[in-house]
Amino acid sequence: MPADCLFCAIGSGAVPASIVLETPECLAFLDHRPLFPGHCLLIPRVHYGTLCDLPASALGPLFTQARTLAMALEEALAAEGTFVAVNNRVSQSVPHLHVHVVPRRRKDGLKGFFWPRGKYRDEAEMEGVRVALRAAVARLS
Repeated sequence: MPADCLFCAIGSGAVPASIVLETPECLAFLDHRPLFPGHCLLIPRVHYGTLCDLPASALGPLFTQARTLAMALEEALAAEGTFVAVNNRVSQSVPHLHVHVVPRRRKDGLKGFFWPRGKYRDEAEMEGVRVALRAAVARLS
């Protein structure tokens, strides 16, 4: 656990937070700067910098709780849906893996993704990306 990790400090109880879910493996609390009221951050209690650092054995416990949290937001806040997201390094304000679970409503002002979307130059570019990704998946599996 890095001594200067804010989320580790929250997980240990050294820094207060508005806790909404606790298990031995993870913890969820309200984001102090929410997109919408109810925006939660779900963290593993053990420090992992990114999703890529998380061991496969911890995926199930973390995302089981992400699912529970998404259902809870819909029920408790009458949300029509949720947005679930993880940043890895880029746009990750705290270098401790965290899952954003955000309540959503139609016409809530949040437009798709937070960044501009584009198109592939052509089918050949798209196919080249697909082939490269399939090869990487095969190597990593």
